[in-house]
Amino acid sequence: MKNLIIYNPWAARGRAGKLLPQIEAYLQEIDLASDILITDHHGHGMELVKEADFSHYSAVIAAGGDGTLFEVINGYFGNNSSKRIPVGVIPVGTSNAFVKDMELHDHDWKSALDIIKAGKTQKFDVGRFANQGQTWYYLNILGVGLVADIVATANKLKSLGSISYTLGSFYHILRLKTFQVKLDLDGLLIERENVFVEISNSRYTGNYLMAPAAKTDDGLLDITILGPKSRIGLMRSFPKIITGEHIHMEEVECFQASHIGIESNIPKVLTPDGELMGSTPLEIDCLKQAIDVFWI
Repeated sequence: MKNLIIYNPWAARGRAGKLLPQIEAYLQEIDLASDILITDHHGHGMELVKEADFSHYSAVIAAGGDGTLFEVINGYFGNNSSKRIPVGVIPVGTSNAFVKDMELHDHDWKSALDIIKAGKTQKFDVGRFANQGQTWYYLNILGVGLVADIVATANKLKSLGSISYTLGSFYHILRLKTFQVKLDLDGLLIERENVFVEISNSRYTGNYLMAPAAKTDDGLLDITILGPKSRIGLMRSFPKIITGEHIHMEEVECFQASHIGIESNIPKVLTPDGELMGSTPLEIDCLKQAIDVFWI
């Protein structure tokens, strides 16, 4: 039976489209039969997966960046097929944080296809959040505050590749502002003045090891809160976010919860898996082991 590949040729500013002939050739080389559906507008991947008949396929694969995976996951949970199939990733986008948890590089698409070909899967938790009358799903992260601001700037600098997130980080650190947040973490109520709140299912956010202790199948989401810190102090601490050492900073608090409510004194944009959408307030639930993902 064939795989269904949702391919975003515009990922990485069109680099993914140029890679398509190589990927098609490698699919033939490893005898991985697939139907490739090309997306042509934002949200198209979600539409294609939502309308697909899963009984005709053995898996659905997201080929693009983190945004393409977000569309595929939301199409998956909107699909009415009784058959449930595994999900895979071919990293050909600007940012592919999800595959870093498999110890793959951003654009290591051959290794990712080898993992899919091997057929080994792992149960994966899924983050589900309700916002502005809609329900959405994510596999990787959802950020509020500085993290979302960085994504907004990085999206404007995508032509520079993954360094766009680093440049976006420095830009917003220099313009740093805090905000008030109220969190409900499985009934634990806390209020903080903070810089960002990150709700992680996997360990990486862009190039950053945001939640080094996160496990993708434990039924819990990892919450990282950064409290007030000077611009200079944050700039000096920046390398720690790349390595995961930031969790030992006194301004950082880490929690775990299966249900999270977030309110803020001003509306703050959300960034689930690199997308920008909606705003606070919101509620997030962890759906334990809700999907099978091709894994090492």
